[in-house]
Amino acid sequence: MKKMLVFSASYALVVLFVSIAAEPKTKNCNEVRAAYSSKGFNVNDVPNKGVQGAPLKVCPQGFSCCTVEMEEKLSQQSHSDLKAPISQLSTNLQSTFKQRHQHFDQFFRELLENAERSLNSMFVRTYGMMYVQNAELFKNFFTSLRRYYLSGSAAVNLDAMLSEFWADLLERMLRLVNVQYDFTSSYMECVSRHTDQLQPFGDVPRKLRLQLTRAFVAARTFTRGLELMPEVVNRVSTVTASPSCVRASMKMLYCPYCSGQVALKPCQNYCLNVMRGCLANQADLDTEWNNFVDAMLSLADRLEGPFNFESVMDPIDVKISDAIMNMQENSMQVSQKIFQGCGQPRPLKGFRSKRSAKETGFTGRFRPYSPDARPTTAAGTSLDRLTADVKKKLKFAKKFWSTLPDTVCDGERIAPGDECWNGTAKSRYDAVVIGNGLANQVSNPDVEVDITRPDVVIRSQIAVLKEMTSWLKAAHSGNDISFDTEEEASGTGESGSGCDLPTCETDRDIYFSTPANPVVPSVKEVVVQMDTSTAHRATLGSRALAACGLALALLAPHWR
Repeated sequence: MKKMLVFSASYALVVLFVSIAAEPKTKNCNEVRAAYSSKGFNVNDVPNKGVQGAPLKVCPQGFSCCTVEMEEKLSQQSHSDLKAPISQLSTNLQSTFKQRHQHFDQFFRELLENAERSLNSMFVRTYGMMYVQNAELFKNFFTSLRRYYLSGSAAVNLDAMLSEFWADLLERMLRLVNVQYDFTSSYMECVSRHTDQLQPFGDVPRKLRLQLTRAFVAARTFTRGLELMPEVVNRVSTVTASPSCVRASMKMLYCPYCSGQVALKPCQNYCLNVMRGCLANQADLDTEWNNFVDAMLSLADRLEGPFNFESVMDPIDVKISDAIMNMQENSMQVSQKIFQGCGQPRPLKGFRSKRSAKETGFTGRFRPYSPDARPTTAAGTSLDRLTADVKKKLKFAKKFWSTLPDTVCDGERIAPGDECWNGTAKSRYDAVVIGNGLANQVSNPDVEVDITRPDVVIRSQIAVLKEMTSWLKAAHSGNDISFDTEEEASGTGESGSGCDLPTCETDRDIYFSTPANPVVPSVKEVVVQMDTSTAHRATLGSRALAACGLALALLAPHWR
C-alpha cells in the first residue's frame, strides 16, 4: 500500500514538472509575436497565449498561437516566400544569357563592320579613286550581309545576292578588258546566267558561298537561341502558383509558427514533395529545354570549327581580291568562252585602239597591303573566347527545371535529419518522395495537383523550344530552314534568256567549250606603274595580297 502511494506521488510530480516545463512553449506566444512582427505584420494580431481549438483552415487545429486572420496573412506571405528563391534563380539565368546574347550579337555586328572597313582601307590604299568609283558594289555586298544576319532569308536570298555580286563584278571587268566591244544589257544577261559555268573567278565564289552560308546561318541561329533563353524563362516565371500549392507552402513554412516553434524548418523530403507538386508543370519543360541546350552546345562546337564566323569574315577582303586576280589572269580565256556561248559582241563605234591611262581612269600606283595591319578581333574579344564561356553557362543551365525543387530545398531552408517539421509535428517525414513532372503528382501526399490540366503558358513554351531546336539542328548542318522551301528547292529561276543574239536562242544551259582553233579576243592591256620600294615589298607579300592592286584596275568602268 505504501508502495502504491509513493508511486502515485512520484507520477504526480513528474506530470506536474512536465506541465510546468511545457507551459512556456505551448502557452506563451512571445516568440511568435516577434517573428510575426518581423514579417511586417501587426503584432497585436498575435494572442499573448495560445488558443485552444482555433478554427484554422490549413494548420492543425487544437492549441495554437495563430488566429484565422493570422493564418490568412501568413498564407499570403508563404506565397511570396515560395516565389522568392525561384524568382532569384530565374532572374540569374535570364541575366546570364541576356549578357551572352549581347556579347555575341555585338561581336558579330562589329566583325561585319571591321571586315567592310578592312576591305575599304585595303582597296583605297591600293588603288585610290579607281576603287572609289566602284565602291558601291562592295558597299551593297556588306549591306546585304548585315540584313541577312539580322533577318535571314526573309530579307535577303543569300544565294541570289552572291550570284548578283559576282555577275556584276564580271560585267564590270568584262567591259574593261574588252573595251573595243559594245555590250548590250541583253548580252550581259546571257553572261550573267552562265557565270557559274564560266567560273571567271575560279573556285572562290563557290567556296565563299558555302562558307558564308554556313557561318551566317550558324551565327544568327545561335544568337537567336541565346536571345530565346531569357524569353522562355521570363514567360515561365510568370506562371502563378495554384491555390493548393499556396496552401501546401503555408502548411510547410508557417504552421510551425502556430505551434509556437518559429525556428523549426521543414524536413528535406517534405520540402521536395511540396516543391515538386508546385513546380510540376515547370518540370515538364525540362525535356525540351535539355534538347534545346544540347542543340546549342552542338552548334557552339560548329562555331569553334568549320562554321567559324570570324575565320570567314576576317579575311574576306583577301578572298575577293584573289577572285579578281584569277579573272585578270584568265581574262582572255574567259572572254573567248563568253563570245562562243553568247555570240560575238558588236564592235564599239569610233573605238580607238590605244587609250592613255588618264582616259581609262587609271592613275594610281600599286601599294601592297600588310596583312598584319588588318583587324583580327571585334568587341574586344574573339569568337573562341566567347564560345568557350557560353558553353560553360549552357552546361550549367541544363536540367534547370527538374533540379529547381532540389535547389530550393537545400541549405538553410530545410532542417537535416529527423529534427524537422513534417507537416504536422516535429518528427521524421515518412512519406515517399515522388518524381518530377505533372504525371507523377497523382500520388503526391502534400499537394493536390490536377494532372488533367497542364499549364497553357508552359505548353506553349515547350512548342517554342521544339521549333528553335529544329532550327539549331538545321544550322548545325549548314541549312537555313526558313529558306529551304519546296518552291525554292525546285529552282524557280526566270525563264527566257533575254539575249537578242541567235546564239542565245538555245537552251539556257549553254555548254562553254574550247574550240580546236580558238579565236583569241583582243584584250585591253592595263599597265600599272610601280616604284622600286613598292615592287620590293610586293615580292614579300602573298600572291593574293600583292596582286590585289593590279586586279582592282579591272574594276573601273569604261566611261564614255
